[in-house]
Amino acid sequence: MSAAFTTTASEPTIVDPYSVPIERLDVSDPRLALDQTWKRYFERMREEAPVHYLKDSKFGPFWSVTRYDDVVAVEDQPQIYSSSWEHGGITILDMQDLGVQLRMFIAMDDPEHAEQRKTVSPALLPGEIKKMAEPMRVRTAEVLDALPVGVPFDWVEHVSVELTTRMLSILLDFPWDERHKLPYWSDWAANIDIGTDPVLNAERERIMHEMAGYFLKLFGERKAAPPKGDLISVMAHSEAMSNLDYQRFLGNIALLVVGGNDTTRNSMSGLVYQINTFPEEWAKLKANSALAANAAVEVVRLQTPIAHMRRTALADTELGGQKIRKGDKVVIWYNAANRDEAVFPDGDRFDVNRENARRHLSFGYGIHRCLGARLAELQLATLIEEMLKRGMEVKYASPPERLSSCFLNAYGRMMVTMTRSV
Repeated sequence: MSAAFTTTASEPTIVDPYSVPIERLDVSDPRLALDQTWKRYFERMREEAPVHYLKDSKFGPFWSVTRYDDVVAVEDQPQIYSSSWEHGGITILDMQDLGVQLRMFIAMDDPEHAEQRKTVSPALLPGEIKKMAEPMRVRTAEVLDALPVGVPFDWVEHVSVELTTRMLSILLDFPWDERHKLPYWSDWAANIDIGTDPVLNAERERIMHEMAGYFLKLFGERKAAPPKGDLISVMAHSEAMSNLDYQRFLGNIALLVVGGNDTTRNSMSGLVYQINTFPEEWAKLKANSALAANAAVEVVRLQTPIAHMRRTALADTELGGQKIRKGDKVVIWYNAANRDEAVFPDGDRFDVNRENARRHLSFGYGIHRCLGARLAELQLATLIEEMLKRGMEVKYASPPERLSSCFLNAYGRMMVTMTRSV
């Protein structure tokens, strides 16, 4: 960072966003996630500088896009705003500067993006997800029935991680006894905030190579066997993904692991946060369980598990009255757009009756919208329904612990006590 320019991220403590010039606001500061201070930072940006330029940060200069319509405009123009790893990729951290570049199809432009996405998408079509519904319900019931009553336990570990890991293991046909590796790898793959730390980033890269080695073995076994329905077998027998180079293979495995883990896992923890913050909404669900599906979508809106995606301008353009130059880094903040009062009135409030909850951008928009969106929503709705069947009340035993990150809205620990009437 240049000595002449100091941002809020360089301050020893988090500052009030309304107490400094707006050009100093740095929403890439991972500390903002710890107590959700980012909400007020983005509130001011949406009001005063919805397309906001920061000329210097630990991630270099970047634009922040914070209003709903502007985020959609960026997502809707992939020919102008590139996702490709060749131009920096999909995170505020530049991919091309790293040894492990995670060249996943979400970090590609068409036509390569479309070819690889098309390979995986059949496994996540509505018909396939419908087949998963009943086994998913059985697994959810098993996990909930094993929880202790009246004794503090970690909801993140015993519910959120356990349920998402089980589902991901089935989607990948991953060895059941080693499924604990999946959230471990996911946590390291998604931790972009350490990318500027040489020591921690070297450890991240070592763990990513470990993950790639494990999946290369599985990939070889599936390729030598007749085709099956799991995602690794689908990749191994596809024209577009059967002979990927190492970085593309590693990237797509990371995408499956992180995509199948973090979004649903943190939304399941976010559910408990919302029902503790808005107990009256949980009461509405108990009175009418038919609201569970909409409540699940509303939780995903508020949680916004992936806080941002990044694009790179391929040409000079204009957005929100600002001139974007070719090569500029443009960061679209889903967590800001999902609280845009112009679209979601009283946007910080959990409302199980919210009519337009499904308009949220937590899964992205346009050609890069998350393939597993419906599956994630079904998992969360099933969890809510099974909790309601058991008359469960889940209360904090201590304040939840969030992770320091500008990329994930994530919980590290959530100690709760549970009672049930059924």
